[in-house]
Amino acid sequence: MNRDELELYLNEALQTAQFRDYCPNGLQVEGRPEVARLITGVTASQALLEEAIQWRADAVLVHHGYFWKGEDPRIVGYKGRRLGLLLTHGINLFAYHLPLDAHPELGNNAQLGARLGLRATGRFGPDQLGWLGVLETPMDAGALAERIGAALGRSPLLLGEPGRPVRHVAWCTGAAQGMFEAAVAAGADAYISGEVSEQTTHLARETGVAYIGAGHHATERWGIMALGEHLAQRFGIEHRFVDIVNPV
Repeated sequence: MNRDELELYLNEALQTAQFRDYCPNGLQVEGRPEVARLITGVTASQALLEEAIQWRADAVLVHHGYFWKGEDPRIVGYKGRRLGLLLTHGINLFAYHLPLDAHPELGNNAQLGARLGLRATGRFGPDQLGWLGVLETPMDAGALAERIGAALGRSPLLLGEPGRPVRHVAWCTGAAQGMFEAAVAAGADAYISGEVSEQTTHLARETGVAYIGAGHHATERWGIMALGEHLAQRFGIEHRFVDIVNPV
């Protein structure tokens, strides 16, 4: 598939023009013009790029790419090594941040909710990035945390009373602990995100709403995987998802 046609399709499918993001969405590093082999992963780390080189991938597609707002613009150190690998081997790098979080079917939040058995009922927060849903069978917060651990393959951090009844759930993958207060205001009994901050504990205690920190990486694996599988089925390209282990 032609690289530029692939970017055009991704930009339209993910509606990138609707978002004011912290990084450029789309093609971040230009490589060879044709894409037959695509590797996906959460972050464009050196380890992922080395996997792409070994597999002879034409493109890498990630959720966390490069050129973040406010970062040091110099291409030195680890940044130089990463870009050097891409440029030397002619590999394209595509990255989609907030647009991938928000997509109603392939996005991180959509995919996480489906894996946890949550029936989506609405959105909340900035750019409507947060999702609201209900458990078909209510359970307590401890049981919900166990379900999340089984689905993601890691034990989440539960803040709040394990015995609290939960039916209405809010969630937003990654580092969205700052949306906890909005989730409380939206009527959630529990809020699921990836990371946690010091003040998160106090908010959980004082509101009675459970907070479940399930891991930034762990909660954002499924969207990029689903996007890669979608592209493989639609355009007949080879796809491989690589899960670089990350405990955060």
